[in-house]
Amino acid sequence: MTDQLRLMAVHAHPDDESSKGAATMAKYVSEGVDVLVVTCTGGERGSILNPKLQGDAYIEEHIHEVRKKEMDEAREILGVKQEWLGFVDSGLPEGDPLPPLPEGCFALEDVDKAAGELVRKIRSFRPQVITTYDENGGYPHPDHIMTHKITMVAFEGAADTEKYPEDEYGPAYQPLKVYYNQGFNRPRTEALHQAMLDRGLESPYGDWLKRWSEFERKERTLTTHVPCADFFEIRDKALIAHATQIDPDGGWFRVPMDLQREVWPTEEYELAKSLVDTSLPEDDLFAGIRDNA
Repeated sequence: MTDQLRLMAVHAHPDDESSKGAATMAKYVSEGVDVLVVTCTGGERGSILNPKLQGDAYIEEHIHEVRKKEMDEAREILGVKQEWLGFVDSGLPEGDPLPPLPEGCFALEDVDKAAGELVRKIRSFRPQVITTYDENGGYPHPDHIMTHKITMVAFEGAADTEKYPEDEYGPAYQPLKVYYNQGFNRPRTEALHQAMLDRGLESPYGDWLKRWSEFERKERTLTTHVPCADFFEIRDKALIAHATQIDPDGGWFRVPMDLQREVWPTEEYELAKSLVDTSLPEDDLFAGIRDNA
């Protein structure tokens, strides 16, 4: 039955798919589920975060092409399909006051019109389940918040033939569930932090926990814990493929793999909408769907 199951993960930039829910996707791919990553922007305005590559003139001049190649490699590692939505990265505004967003960027697009491009993808791929970010974007990057907005409009709009006519957007289709990625949750961070200290190791999460209150965000409801520890190594390989964005010697990889698998062997989600009956908490994004696939 799994050949009928389809999962769509909607992300803002190349590399987001590898840092948010990657082990879950790899797990489902291994089970025969059809998984499609939709990437809203090309990451054109992303900074080069890997100190080993900073100052590289070629990368700076060709960042769009470089990030596309990184995405190609990560896609192959995860075993997923991937398509671009075609919008332009908005960048992360910095300063006080914050500067205006650049003209023509994703975050300034009309929400309903931009959602229409995602409706095309949904109607073509026909996923039962979609994952994306919560209303805060996971963190307040304008492209992440915009990704949330268009995904929620498209979840409803894919079945709305008046708003999105079939002759322009394809045959109507209604996805059944939409989830918010919540992998960077406080319980997980605290558990891994304490486990590192208990083993006499330096934790990379100390400053994270000190700054947690600065985000002024409510604690999320973790409805769904997907067991996927066997795929953590694939997740990390996909993340390292985004070489401009990730330092392989950085904090992302300081928690030993055996500790991660023992202490927190799942990835977490918040069920935002469901058109099928399901019992919470869940351990499967297809709960309520799989038996009727």
